[in-house]
Amino acid sequence: MFAEYVKKTSGRELSDLSHKEIYGNLLKFTGEKLNERGLNTGKKKLYYVSAEFLIGKLLSANLINLGIYDIVDNELKSAGVSLAEIESLEPEPSLGNGGLGRLAACFMDSAATLGLPADGVGLCYHCGLFRQKFKKNKQTEEPDYWIEDESWLIPTGKGYSVKYGKFTLQSELYDVAVSGYGSDCNRLRLFDVKGVDENIIKEGINFDKTEVDENLTLFLYPDDSDDKGKKLRVYQQYFMVSNAAQLIIDEAIANGSDLNNLPDFAVVQINDTHPAMIIPELVRILTSKGIGFEKAVETVQKMCAYTNHTILAEALEKWPVRYLEEAVPEIMDIIRKMDSLIKGKGENTDIIQNDTVHMAHLAIHFSFSVNGVAALHTEILKNVELKNFYDLYPDRFNNKTNGITFRRWLIQANPDLTELIRRLTGDGFISEADRLKEFAMYENDTDVLSALMHIKRKNKLRLKEFLMAKEGIVLREDSIFDVQAKRLHEYKRQQLNALYIIKKYLDIKSGKLPKRHLTFIFAAKAAPAYTLAKDIIHLILCLSELIKSDPVAREHMTVVMIENYNVSVAEKLIPACDISEQISLASKEASGTGNMKFMLNGAVTLGTSDGANVEIAREVGNNNIYIFGKSADEVIALYKSGRYNPRAIYSGNPYIKKAVDFITDTKMLSIGDSTSLRRLQSEIITKDWFMTLLDFEDYVKVKDKAIDDYENRADWARKTLVNISKARYFSSDRTVSEYNKDIWKL
Repeated sequence: MFAEYVKKTSGRELSDLSHKEIYGNLLKFTGEKLNERGLNTGKKKLYYVSAEFLIGKLLSANLINLGIYDIVDNELKSAGVSLAEIESLEPEPSLGNGGLGRLAACFMDSAATLGLPADGVGLCYHCGLFRQKFKKNKQTEEPDYWIEDESWLIPTGKGYSVKYGKFTLQSELYDVAVSGYGSDCNRLRLFDVKGVDENIIKEGINFDKTEVDENLTLFLYPDDSDDKGKKLRVYQQYFMVSNAAQLIIDEAIANGSDLNNLPDFAVVQINDTHPAMIIPELVRILTSKGIGFEKAVETVQKMCAYTNHTILAEALEKWPVRYLEEAVPEIMDIIRKMDSLIKGKGENTDIIQNDTVHMAHLAIHFSFSVNGVAALHTEILKNVELKNFYDLYPDRFNNKTNGITFRRWLIQANPDLTELIRRLTGDGFISEADRLKEFAMYENDTDVLSALMHIKRKNKLRLKEFLMAKEGIVLREDSIFDVQAKRLHEYKRQQLNALYIIKKYLDIKSGKLPKRHLTFIFAAKAAPAYTLAKDIIHLILCLSELIKSDPVAREHMTVVMIENYNVSVAEKLIPACDISEQISLASKEASGTGNMKFMLNGAVTLGTSDGANVEIAREVGNNNIYIFGKSADEVIALYKSGRYNPRAIYSGNPYIKKAVDFITDTKMLSIGDSTSLRRLQSEIITKDWFMTLLDFEDYVKVKDKAIDDYENRADWARKTLVNISKARYFSSDRTVSEYNKDIWKL
């Protein structure tokens, strides 16, 4: 198949090509196969507008979805080459950061698989978020260049003019084919600025933020710790939504719309508040085409739906009026007029308050659907965080629990587990996730449980080899792998895990030894201007160095922080995990999707009753998950009362005090930066906004139980099997089907 293609196009044998030549030919070959599939079509189309699409490497994913992975793999083996070697040449598209972007990628995969006409729309960042490097036990940032001459980006020759207050920018549109499993394709539509200049990047990821025409698509989430950065975010977001709006209207007209019936041709899913400006932008375009203002607003409201991904204030964006007046004065005029339409409708629901534009308020008032992403999260939105809006629009609020694509996170990431399930239950689970329940009937089959343990060990060895080659990290495959891999944020509480490690270290030094070697693996990036998050990374890296240099401690524990975590690393890390750390403060994690990927690959969750952990616990039962900590209701009540006092907990509990004090122990200060360690310690004792100390005692107790339970290997394997079989509910195919049934109606 591929060998014939190479011979036909180049006149050469596959075995005569270099790896780079094979890679280039394989991109072209796969691209042609995708093109032959064609696009999902229909009268009405979804436009999923998002600042992030963390799509990962696409070669294997596309070959799997095309149904030709094994054929190509075998042909390459016959030529003395492995597909893994070829895929290692593929740069990972740097178009996202964490769960938000990975979810968007899973949704695009599922929409294509389900045959829904749906395109993702975003920006073509040249350097992504950043490439993380560790120097002197601290995070540093470098540009993450990924665009090469040979890539999945297809130039379309299309583009639009985007008008700002004082200048106009021209865009260029690139498409990336989104393959469905055994179905036609959709597209990821990525807009770039004509004239963007990578050469303006100076030291690290610094650049002149005022040179908007040259910097606008360089980085995802430019540093907004100063006014220039905040304004740049406004410029960037408007560039995304203006291009998206113009594309939507052009395609609707081409499909037969007269614009008065635009909602019959297009539905827009606003992924968090970053794209919320698409609402006034669509109104602006419609009014410029002769449609009256109120009719334009009514039309736009019928075609826009808003997903809230978090209750954190930083993600419910608010922009000073003066920024919008400077950057996009026409849009600010429309926002004022829209604000006047809803003024005084409900307490604290105005769009403009104290010379600040509340983007979430704009999105809720002028969309027909508002959804949360896990059952608990949606209830918190309705009853606490967005209660005033729920009182106004109860029929708009709905829940859509997140999901993941099994094609990426099982077939591609864990081929041995896939083969075991396939042998026992058939192929049905790949496109019908509910069929995974058939695997549950083997819960007490000793041969299957033994096979699961063997697969886990094999995946640990694979991770061990990968990390040794990547970073010189040494792991022990007979160890318990405890993994916390996610964006670095105080609410996700990597600091809680670090305090546990300190306690374990102190226990070992006092002669209290664990039954088995423990390996604690972290993987996370901190936003460049998020000082405390970077302090937590520093603490973890210092602990890693301390333990590695201690001849007693290193015999019983290892601490690792993987550099520059991305999808490719996740595909190796997640299948090797034993204990999945999902320890956010209850009420703060909207859903999580890492928790779903880990359970699908046979890890057991250690977590709070937060986000989708609640639904995971419902599915697997209390014997197959480890839940600790205060409930969401208790945490919300504590915030409301203002009575949480971390210093009192610190002073009143000797072993908590001992762990926190160790952050600035002389051993730590000899390794780390005094300012960073003391600042973090002070924050935990005096503020602890995400209540690390509140849950510490229960966390230690429950985590110790999980580690003890691991020693009953057959029973632990049974827990992993239950988790795998119950992961069926957390398929993005199910989530996207619900979106379509209840919201999009394609």
